[in-house]
Amino acid sequence: MENIRLLDCTLRDGGYINQWDFGEKTIQSIIARLTEAGADIIEIGFLRNCTWDKDKTVFSSIRELKKLLPVNPGETRFAAMALHNQYDVENLEPCDGSVEIIRVTFHDYDIDEGLAFCAKVKEKGYQLFVNPINIMGYSDRQLLDLLEKVNRLHPYGFSIVDTFGSMTGKELIRIYSLCENNLEKDIVLGLHLHENMAQSFSLAQSFLKMREPARSCILDASLNGMGRVPGNLCIELIMDYLNKHFGKSYDIDPVLDAIEESISPIKKLEPWGYMAEYFLSAKYNLHRNYAEYLLTKGSLSSRDMHQILQMIPEEKKSVFDQKYMEYLYHQYENHTVSDEKTLEALKKAFSGKKVLLLAPGPGLEKYRRQTEEYRKAQSPISVSVNFFYDRQEDGYAFFSNSKRFQEYRSLRKSGIQVILTSNISSGIRPQDHVINLYRLSSEEEGSGNSGILLLKLMVLLGVKEAALAGFDGYRKGGKNYLPGYFGGFSGTPLGDNQKIAGEIKKIREKLPVTFVTPSVYEEEM
Repeated sequence: MENIRLLDCTLRDGGYINQWDFGEKTIQSIIARLTEAGADIIEIGFLRNCTWDKDKTVFSSIRELKKLLPVNPGETRFAAMALHNQYDVENLEPCDGSVEIIRVTFHDYDIDEGLAFCAKVKEKGYQLFVNPINIMGYSDRQLLDLLEKVNRLHPYGFSIVDTFGSMTGKELIRIYSLCENNLEKDIVLGLHLHENMAQSFSLAQSFLKMREPARSCILDASLNGMGRVPGNLCIELIMDYLNKHFGKSYDIDPVLDAIEESISPIKKLEPWGYMAEYFLSAKYNLHRNYAEYLLTKGSLSSRDMHQILQMIPEEKKSVFDQKYMEYLYHQYENHTVSDEKTLEALKKAFSGKKVLLLAPGPGLEKYRRQTEEYRKAQSPISVSVNFFYDRQEDGYAFFSNSKRFQEYRSLRKSGIQVILTSNISSGIRPQDHVINLYRLSSEEEGSGNSGILLLKLMVLLGVKEAALAGFDGYRKGGKNYLPGYFGGFSGTPLGDNQKIAGEIKKIREKLPVTFVTPSVYEEEM
C-alpha cells in the first residue's frame, strides 16, 4: 500500500514543547531511529528567519538542515515546514534532493500571499505541500474557493489540518468529501490531527477507511504524540495499525527505543496529552492560546474556563487576541455581588480582634508547636487560606482561588465558616460570606496572591493584629505545600517571593503583621 505513507513531525511540531531545543545528538538519534523503523517521511523542523543553533530544529536554510541528515537514509525522505510570513523564500536554495518536500502554512486571511510563497517554493524544484491553518474554520464555499486556487497551483500535496483539534467524525467526512471530489486526483491528500478531544487515532482510522484507494495520502504523527499541548497522533499507534490492517511493515521497536531514549525524558519535564481545558478550546474551535492564557492564571476551575471561552465571538476565534482575552477574564473575575450586609457582619466578628492566618506551607506542620502556643496565648480567630485545615476546629476558611475551592469544597467542616470572593461562582451555600473581589484586588504586582487578598480583607475588617503561620514562601526544588494538599504542584515562580514580601510590607503600614513560623517573605523584607 505505497499510496499510504506516514510523516513524522516530532522534530517540528514536537518542538513546541521544548522550544525545538532537542540537542544535536538527540536530533540525529531520533532521525536514525525513525529511519530504521521505516518512516516514509521525516519532517526535520521549521524554516525561519533566524540564526541557526545546531541543537535546535529551526533553520534559516536547507544547507543547515542537511548537516543533521544521515548518510544512508534508506527509503526515508525528508521535509521541512515554513510559515510564509516568517521565512524569506529568497533564502531557500534550489532543491538538490536531500530535502525533497517543503510544507507551507498560511491563515484564511492571507491565502493569496501564502499561495504566492508556495509558487516560489515549487519553482525551486521542491515537492510542495499546501497546509492551510485551521481548515475547520472554512465554510464549504470558502474551502471550494481555496481548492480551486490550489488546483491551479498544482502542488504535490494538500493537507487537512485540524489546527485546534476540534474535528469530529462528521466534520472529517464533510471536509474529506470536499477535498476528494474537488482536488485534482494526482495531488496527495494529507491529514494532521491534534489530541484536544482525545480522538486523533480514531479519526485517523476513519480517514483510512473512507479514502479513495486511488488517492495517495500522508498521515502526520509524532513519537508518543509529542507536540504542542495536548499533542498529536502517536506514530507508534498508527504504524501498528497500518501493519495489521494495510499490509505495512514498519518496525515498531526502533520507535519505542526513540520514545524511551529521547522523548520520555522530555515528557517528564514538560508533559503533554489530553487535558479538559484544551477540549474546551476545541469545543468552540478556538485558538489554543485562549485556553493557555487562562491556564496561566492558576486560579480558574475548568467550569470557570468553560464560562469564559464560550463568550469569545466568532470573529475572534481563529487568531488569539490577548487584549480581548484579558478583558473577558477581568470582566468575569470582577463579577459583583451585594456584599454590604456581609461586610457588616464580618466587621462585627473581626473588628479589634487578633487573627491567626493559616497558609498550607509545610511549616504549618513542622512548627505546629509554635502555632499552638500562639493560639493558646492570644486566643485569635483562625482563618485558613484556600484550604480546609484538618487541625482547625473553629474560625473561618477563606477562598479566592476558584480552582482550589472546587477541589476542596467537599471537605467543609461544620465548625468552619467560609468566606469567598465574588469570582467564585459555584458551590456556594446560603450561609457563606461572599465579598466582592474588587474590594481586595488591584493591578499591583503580587496582589492576586490569596494570602495578600486575605490580609487586605483583615485591614478592611479592622482587625487588631494578624499573625501568619505556614506562609513559607516558594523554594526552588522544595515541597511548597503540606503533604496531601495541591498534589505535586510546585507553586508560584520564585520571583513572586519578592513581590509578595513587598505587598506584606505595605500592609504592615496599616496592620501589625507577625510571622509565627519561618518564612521566605520575612527574609525578603
